[in-house]
Amino acid sequence: MNQYHLQELLICRNLLEDSTLQALLQAVNTPEPATGAKAVSMLIEQAEQLGLAGDIIRAYTLHLLTHTGNLASQTSEKCRGKLGPSLKKAFVHDMELLSPLLSAQGTLSAFPLLADYHPTKTLHTEAWEKLQELMGSADTAESMADALLTYYRRYGYGDIASYRAFQWDNGKLAGIRHFETIRMNDLIGYAHQKEQLIGNTEAFVAGRPANHVLLVGARGTGKSSGVKALANEYYSEGLRLLQLTKPQLRALPEIMETLRQFSSKRFIIFMDDLSFEESDAEYKYLKSAIEGGVSSRPENVLIYATSNRRHLIRESWRDRIDGQDELYRDDSIQETISLSDRFGLIIHYYAPDQSEYLAIIRHMLKKQGIEMTDEQLRVEGLRWEMSHSGRSGRTAQQFVAHYLGHKSNS
Repeated sequence: MNQYHLQELLICRNLLEDSTLQALLQAVNTPEPATGAKAVSMLIEQAEQLGLAGDIIRAYTLHLLTHTGNLASQTSEKCRGKLGPSLKKAFVHDMELLSPLLSAQGTLSAFPLLADYHPTKTLHTEAWEKLQELMGSADTAESMADALLTYYRRYGYGDIASYRAFQWDNGKLAGIRHFETIRMNDLIGYAHQKEQLIGNTEAFVAGRPANHVLLVGARGTGKSSGVKALANEYYSEGLRLLQLTKPQLRALPEIMETLRQFSSKRFIIFMDDLSFEESDAEYKYLKSAIEGGVSSRPENVLIYATSNRRHLIRESWRDRIDGQDELYRDDSIQETISLSDRFGLIIHYYAPDQSEYLAIIRHMLKKQGIEMTDEQLRVEGLRWEMSHSGRSGRTAQQFVAHYLGHKSNS
């Protein structure tokens, strides 16, 4: 360890706590076969788990720098990518100490396998590939520091950099590993609705005023898919999605404070298929979050929700009958409809007409390399619609799955 003087690290001292790095440094300082083999074994295990390729000593060091937060990455996140000159100088100092690992000059040279490793499954993410590009031309401590700071500004660090979408799990953000890869171009029809959704989101990502959004309409029309596609379209511009369930609305004050800390990122809190009964208390937490409550809503957070109801709180005929026990009946009615009015942008989705329905099927089949004649598409698509639950994007998707499965067996 003294060979690389890593005990002199200032900003990235948490790297010294990593067991794999400890084994590597011990092997460098104690050139014994058993010590070296242990380090190589641990690095290979990390390479397979993380999908690291090429020079895996360099790759693993970069993984630590981008996934275990340090003072530079944390400050960059809180201060929208800015670092004071003294902190920047300390970070460059650390890059000078880490440069032998980032170039692997002579490190464990007796094990050439580490210099050009090919894992079973290679890591391919936008953030990781951008990091390789940034570090590819960095040949000095200062340029390495600049490359990492550029990465932190654009993607963040840790899970915020690795994932597009999150869940709230036991009081913290948890990345969704297998998030849908759907893009806006995959959604057929609803051009006006997509234009509204994209316009509001682009304003939000750019730091301009934007509204909370309620997407209302028939089931299976692509409301949820549209919101999920946003997380893929604007990931590199700092947008992240946090999906919540209705019971988790009680945790909104805590969630808002957590998201406030990631000021360089923009978060859409997404609630799918949202509706409330009169007896539900959760809607008051949502209403308070939208309005700000005692604590102001973070400027980097918006709420998007989908629902089959225009008014999110169920209203019964009893609510409209005169002579109720409640003295101020009109106030009660206004309470039930006021929540949806808190969403500044309400986008309506209607069931597709026949031509739109068939166009969705054609698009999905074309992605699988299958072309149908107009007549075959009309006959088979409409037959499926009549025997199922009507026209919708979901019905079209179910038809395509059936068709592909049947075709593969024929």
